[in-house]
This record gives sequence, structure tokens and C-alpha cells, in this order.
Amino acid sequence: MVDSNLRIVSLLPAATEIAWSLGLGDCLVGRSHECDWPPAAAALPALTRPRIDPAATSREIHEAVGEAMGDASDTSTAMFALDIDTLVGLNPDIIMTQTNCQVCAIAGDDVAEAVRRSDGAARVVSLSATTLRGLWEDILTVGEATRKLPRARELVAWLRARCDSVACRTNALARAGAPRPRVAMIEWLDPPMAAGNWVPELVGMGGGLDVLGRAGEHSHWIDWDTVAAADPDVVILSPCGFTLDRIKAEVSTPAIRPHVAPLRATREGRLWAIDGHHLLNRPGPRLVESLEAIAEIANPGTFGFQGIRGFVERMSPDDPN
Repeated sequence: MVDSNLRIVSLLPAATEIAWSLGLGDCLVGRSHECDWPPAAAALPALTRPRIDPAATSREIHEAVGEAMGDASDTSTAMFALDIDTLVGLNPDIIMTQTNCQVCAIAGDDVAEAVRRSDGAARVVSLSATTLRGLWEDILTVGEATRKLPRARELVAWLRARCDSVACRTNALARAGAPRPRVAMIEWLDPPMAAGNWVPELVGMGGGLDVLGRAGEHSHWIDWDTVAAADPDVVILSPCGFTLDRIKAEVSTPAIRPHVAPLRATREGRLWAIDGHHLLNRPGPRLVESLEAIAEIANPGTFGFQGIRGFVERMSPDDPN
């Protein structure tokens, strides 16, 4: 049973979604500026802000991040600024953050300062999933920290059952002779990046063969010639933090379209966009919906998951926009 007076600050969208799934929505008192799911989370005070323009192009963001990360000893170069004064004023019992992605993380010194100014009363819960197993562990970690461990175990069991259901069906298709499409998962556009961490795992469970990613390893930079040489049957664009509208707009630009349009997958109508802001890039409960999206794309006519509507779209080979 959770303490109704528990006060939680979440500095990570995935952590916010985990907390809400555990019935802790009423305990959340602050969030990051990116915590926007479920929609009710937007009513919480935002405690972070980006130090770079989030509306910039992929190339502009890439260059800004590279410049800012040049001096790792300078905490002012963290990609997000934390409103420590407001956070301390919220008097949280728990601060949830992450240690997986240096680019996406709030500076550790800022979090430590918030804890120090709260007389050390706030407990920092750091999440670090790079695989589905890591996600299950993160959910249990949040459950343990909030005295919701039984509910966390139930949630993990339900999410795993959904994953197992998809994998069982795709394995049955393969045993029946259905080919597994070769899939290229692109996590950044300019320069391109092959998606790693949990994404190759999802591709495999969803009935595909990831031709670029490395399961359990971080995403890595590639070039468009590498994508073309891999000759994937399916290309899925899911840039980190990009909504569908942003993906479609950027793919239509001279910086990206000449690389995407000639691909066989594009010409055959198997170029897709998945909203990376909400699905694939967040290691929270909706990674299962990300799996369902991949399974539906990789196995046309076999699956039809309602939960992914509005987050997945086929892109025209003639006019990606």
C-alpha cells in the first residue's frame, strides 16, 4: 500500500509513465518538460528546460550537442537545465532520474544539489534500462521505492505476457515459412544513427531481422551509404524525441530526402515513421506498444493493434511529406 502523502518528482518521461502505471499519479508533484504522457501529467509543474533549441533540425541539434558535450567537466553544458529552487520547494520524498543516456540526463551535480538543499531527505531513484529485462527491473525498482512492489510485479507480468504473445505469433509465422523482413531502425536522421539498446530486441520479437542495430548496446552513428548497402526490406524512422509531424517534415528536406527516396524499401512502400517522442525512445511501459507497432509493420495484414494508432504512419515513396 502506498503512502498517500508520498511526494515524487520525475525528471524522466519513462519514469513518469511507470509511476502513473503503478497508480502513483496523485503522488507526482513535479516533472521534466518532456513528461507529457499520460496527458494529465502536463498539469504538473515543469522543472527542466532545454538549453538547445528542440525545434531545430537534426543536423543543428547534433552540432549543438557536440559543442555542448565537448567539455564534460562543465555541468553548465548539460542539455537540460534544472530549476533547483522550485524542486526543493516541492519537498519531494523521491526524485526519479536516469543514468543511461548522457545527452538526455539532467546533470548529476544539479540533482545532488537539490538533495543537499532538502537536507538529504529526498531519495534519488535512478533508472538505467537498456533492454526489456532492464525495463522490468526499473519498474520493480520504482515499485520497491514507493511501496508498490506487488502492483509493480503485476504490471511486469502483464507487459511480459503481451510481449510473449507477439513473439509467439511471429515465431509461428516463421515456422510456417513466412520470411522475416530485414529491418533498418533509424534513431537519428542527420547524421543517421542505428537504433540500439532495446530496439533490436523488439525487432526480433516483432518478426524482423535488425540489419544495423546491436541488441543491448547503445545506438551508434552510421551513414546513409551503410543503410543503402544493407538493402533493408523495411526502413523505420524514429528519431529520438521527434513526433510524426517532425519526422515527415524533415524527411522531405534536401538534407534527407535524396538519401531516403532511392532505398528499395521506400520504392516498395515500406518506409515507415514511428513517433519516437512517445514510443520507441522511452524505456517505459509503452515499449510494449512499440513492439506491437514493429510487429504490425513487419507482418502486414497479421496484426492490428489499436494502441499504436496516431503514433505510426506509412510514408509515401513518392512524397514522404
